[in-house]
Amino acid sequence: MTRSPEPNRKRQRVDRRQQHSGESASTSTIMTRSRSRSTAQPLQANAAVPAPLAAVHEPGSSVSSKGAQTDFGDESEVLESLQDSVVLTSKMLSELASDQDVISKLGEAFSEPCTLARSFPQADALWAVDCPVDAADVRAAYSFIFENTSTEVHDELQRLTVDAINTMNAEPCDEHDIQMSAVLIMLLNPKITEYVHGDSTPVFPELCSAIMNQPSSQRTSLMQYFATSDAAPNTRDSLPYTAVAGVRTIPDEQLLGSDSEQASFERYVGIFQLYVTQEMVKAAQRVARPAAAGGEPATQKVSLHGLSTCSLLAVVQCMALINSYNNTHKMVSYTTFYNDAVNEHIDIKDDVPRFRMPDGVSFCGYPFLLSPTTKSEIIRIESVILMRTELQDSFFRAMFSGVTCPYLVLEVRRDNLVRDTLYQLDLKFSQDLRKQLKVRFVGEEGVDEGGVQKEFFQLIVRDVFSSKYGIFRASENSHFYWFRPLVAPGKDALEEIRLTGQLIGLAVYNAVILDIHLPPAMYKKLLGVPVTRADLREVDPELHHGLMQLLNLTPDELEFLERTFEVEYEDLGELHTHELIPDGAQTLLTADNRNLFIDKYVDFVFNSSCEQQFAEFKGGFDRICGSSYVRYMRPQELELLVCGCSDLDFAALERSTIYDGGYTKSTVVIQYFWQVVSEFTDELKRKLLFFATSSDRVPIGGLSKLHFVIAKNGGDSDRLPTSHTCFNVLLLPEYSTLDKLRERLLTAIHNSEGFGMI
Repeated sequence: MTRSPEPNRKRQRVDRRQQHSGESASTSTIMTRSRSRSTAQPLQANAAVPAPLAAVHEPGSSVSSKGAQTDFGDESEVLESLQDSVVLTSKMLSELASDQDVISKLGEAFSEPCTLARSFPQADALWAVDCPVDAADVRAAYSFIFENTSTEVHDELQRLTVDAINTMNAEPCDEHDIQMSAVLIMLLNPKITEYVHGDSTPVFPELCSAIMNQPSSQRTSLMQYFATSDAAPNTRDSLPYTAVAGVRTIPDEQLLGSDSEQASFERYVGIFQLYVTQEMVKAAQRVARPAAAGGEPATQKVSLHGLSTCSLLAVVQCMALINSYNNTHKMVSYTTFYNDAVNEHIDIKDDVPRFRMPDGVSFCGYPFLLSPTTKSEIIRIESVILMRTELQDSFFRAMFSGVTCPYLVLEVRRDNLVRDTLYQLDLKFSQDLRKQLKVRFVGEEGVDEGGVQKEFFQLIVRDVFSSKYGIFRASENSHFYWFRPLVAPGKDALEEIRLTGQLIGLAVYNAVILDIHLPPAMYKKLLGVPVTRADLREVDPELHHGLMQLLNLTPDELEFLERTFEVEYEDLGELHTHELIPDGAQTLLTADNRNLFIDKYVDFVFNSSCEQQFAEFKGGFDRICGSSYVRYMRPQELELLVCGCSDLDFAALERSTIYDGGYTKSTVVIQYFWQVVSEFTDELKRKLLFFATSSDRVPIGGLSKLHFVIAKNGGDSDRLPTSHTCFNVLLLPEYSTLDKLRERLLTAIHNSEGFGMI
């Protein structure tokens, strides 16, 4: 058996099983199973036993359904003997002589949700504490039905499943925990997402509604079943079937090893993802238009509001419940919830305005489904709407108040970027910051259509994080910047920190990617996500290693250190001391309090030492992005939004490049160009990006998302390549030789800073 749960979850599970085992030993209960196997539900002696599939016993069996008599001396011997003589419900089904017998047995099992729930009990009583359903047995039963029976059986199974779901929605049941077992069994049906009513209304959303109508505690139990049902020791994807003497049978063979809890949980998430994908594709096909002659069919866009008729909303809400559980228990990666079909077909232009309505229904309300690329597009659409609104308001105000600039204009000097920008932003009102940004470098003729502002951000970010201002620092072993501890930050320092936050907010708002090196902890704090010990590794690897080493020292070694709960740090050449806890100078570090010491030290680095600095930084950022869709992003996604991705896949850029002015991908000079570029180092590739686009950063989604154009700029000549950085256009003369192109291109990209009229 192979299992890999988190250590603390594993410890809790073992404790629960030991407790369960102890309680079982002191009662007179008997665990019953199909013919001879134990079930997860202990039945008291003389208790009434329902009649699901698993309650059928062979004549002469040593265990009666009431459990009143047994040939064994004590219960532990009973359990051991029963588990050694396993007869699965799925095998019992396979031994039936005809399809009509199978239909009859299915009718018994699906007669009531509670009866269905008891039809596939977990044989291992200790594992039944985690999940009372034997998922492998359920899968084997469905596999047998769909592979070895007629369509009449399949249709009857669909009808019985629909009736069971209708019963759950129409008739409240006090046995909610039992109903969750029934839900799990129906979810394991590989056809469940395809079932429809007679009027073609899908059934799966009704099953999701049944889940959502359960008490919160039982919904949580179902999430736990998702994590453990396929991680039980007897779980296997399918059981082989053979036909012997005209009777379908399952060979008795060694039980297979289990999946991990992560794989189990992901498998159930996949069921919901499958339904959402199917509905999105169907909806896109319904609105599809024929492709133009010789052209590619356009990707069709749909909105969640438009899909309300198929009750997709109930499924998405159920996925939100699963995602919430995953956020707490970290069962699978958050990327597991991204849905490719949603991200491909979402109608963002329709969904974003609906998301802002009080009662609007929108995919934007379920951000766990959306990829970083889609979220960045949502933020871009938001920004465009706000910019357009401010532009209209500016014209309207100009009619009554005189001339009003419709743009946020910054005029700055290259040698005084920070102070010029800080002074001008301080004079702006909040509504001014929501206008489209235009930057002009004093003394230069460049017209900002996007390229000038990209260079502006690159240059000012480089200045702010330089040692000249001393507000950020990076350790020798880390390339990430963090706030420098300051005893009493001065007004100028706080203003510069606030400016940095505003610059990042403006870059996000204007869709500019920055070459900025902030640790994941910064994005966590901006979004209100708690930082952890692991985050310290990125900021100061050496300090993190030293703190973790404390956990490996013996009590005597810790006593020898004579370390107290104090931290020393330097500010303007002076050494200062900070107590991590009250009376920390008098509190020695010991084996009993070392975890407290580590946590307080981490808190000092990320919170206490930079409380004022971070408050100013976040205030500046929130002034621009506080009400935007940014707050629905994860820290990792926000980092991608700010910095772009790191993958310099120029092969993807070559495939997506557009050619103009007579060039095609087969033109000789174009082939020369890509041959030269393929020989570039990563540093030269970034310089080429900066030359052509005014940014050396890769957008979210990779270079294939960059709208890059190579246009012809005359015949063979000695002119250098030039660019329209506002539109990502590289103007390339038709050089006659490979060597000439290489020399001219390298000269251009090594001298690419500054703007002029061309």
